[in-house]
Amino acid sequence: MLVSENEVYKYNIDTSDGEKGALKELYFDDEHWTVRYLVVDTHKWLPGKKVLISPYSIEKLTHDEETVSVSLSTEELKNSPSIDTDQPISRKHEMSMNKHYGWPYYWVGTGAWGSGMHPNPHMDVQELEVSYKETSDEDNHLRSTKEVSNYHIQAIDGEIGHVDDFIFDDETWKLRYFVVDTKNFLSGKKVLLSTEWIEDIHWNDRSVVVNVPKDKIENAPEYLLNERLTRRFEEDLYTHYGKTGYWKF
Repeated sequence: MLVSENEVYKYNIDTSDGEKGALKELYFDDEHWTVRYLVVDTHKWLPGKKVLISPYSIEKLTHDEETVSVSLSTEELKNSPSIDTDQPISRKHEMSMNKHYGWPYYWVGTGAWGSGMHPNPHMDVQELEVSYKETSDEDNHLRSTKEVSNYHIQAIDGEIGHVDDFIFDDETWKLRYFVVDTKNFLSGKKVLLSTEWIEDIHWNDRSVVVNVPKDKIENAPEYLLNERLTRRFEEDLYTHYGKTGYWKF
């Protein structure tokens, strides 16, 4: 199911022993465009502490009840490595978290999640046998979705709108689309652009470069937040842009 990032910020994070936290932020990698971590505010039971949770630990998303159920206990979260979300998350820090929770290394293998396309916490233990010397912080491509929020969209022939939201697949945690707010150009119309169409991200001037022209974005099907994003809508979207749908590969 395709889900809006802004919508899941309303959800509670439910631990295995009944405590609740609040989702504050998502971290993704800018190579696979896949969510790697959820930043969770642990409220009163761990005052002032924020922890990272991998989709490896998510057992169920219940959209009707607006909850994310995880397999982790409050004790595991309490003893997790501390993080500073104002600083980049290093590969060394990721490895210490993986060791604490027993998560596989998602960056080992050819798939978005190691050897596959879905977050499987039961990956072959041999794939965990990677030393820190074989990795590098230069390999780390983690970014916050909030960091990219409000970045300007640079089409082939000029600027049009800014990033307003992300749409992700709640099974693979792939970021499929970013929502473009064109209010400064098209009276508030919101449209979708696939992350596959990104040519580059300019972190210094806060812009996203896409390989589509402005007129295609201007005339794209309007995205309405309160309507479920269907495959029919996706088919119409890709047809409009003259692109081949990801589901055909």
